[in-house]
Amino acid sequence: MNQVFCQSCGMPITESSLLGTEASGEKNQEYCIYCYQDGKFKQPDMAMDEMIQFCVPFMVENGMKEEEAFALLQKTMPFLKRWRKDEPIDEPRFVFKQGFLFSGICTRSNNAVEATPNGEIPKMWDRYFSQRITDQIQNQVKPSETIALYSDYESDFNGDYDFSIGTKVENTGNLSNDLVSKSIPASTYAVFTTKVGKMNEIIPMAWMDIWKWFETAKVERTYTGDFELYDERCANPEQAQVDIYIAIKE
Repeated sequence: MNQVFCQSCGMPITESSLLGTEASGEKNQEYCIYCYQDGKFKQPDMAMDEMIQFCVPFMVENGMKEEEAFALLQKTMPFLKRWRKDEPIDEPRFVFKQGFLFSGICTRSNNAVEATPNGEIPKMWDRYFSQRITDQIQNQVKPSETIALYSDYESDFNGDYDFSIGTKVENTGNLSNDLVSKSIPASTYAVFTTKVGKMNEIIPMAWMDIWKWFETAKVERTYTGDFELYDERCANPEQAQVDIYIAIKE
């Protein structure tokens, strides 16, 4: 399975039987069977707002509150392929970086959970800023830079991973009880640079482009540690730009 969510309705595609079909009968890797069949959309004239209204009752049926379902779809659906402008994905640049030590706060999550209102990542960012975590981290290499780290993958992007927010440090001594340390190995990275815009919009859009790029690229991920780098370009969260480093096999 190369696609996590249907690029029309946002439904998680957890098995191949949920994939839509082409006119030839082959499986389509981007859309679910409820949106796409026999090489075409089942509701070709449906607008995005109509799709949101259509999906909300199913999410309520699965236990989500109506207002939560509506808010989630309004937030995520504009980034799906069917509703986005058909723009080419910018090619990454490739760099080699030495291994580094990291210190910060950490939680365990996965992409399926993060697509729901129960996602851990927004809570982690709230905690990071409200508790002034950066002030608690000693021996920082560049205090002006924040790293959002994805590590300790269970398998690939479908499995669980550790999500941490912190920074590079020279050593990991004298850690407080709330902080973790991680050692990220040297690696070659494919570096994707987001568009300039609102932080909560450009990051999910970039990750969707990254997943899409790796579907056809002759490059394999190592899952040894990937990270988002927040530097001086993020001083204004309404007009921010972020580099996302994906560890790859040479």
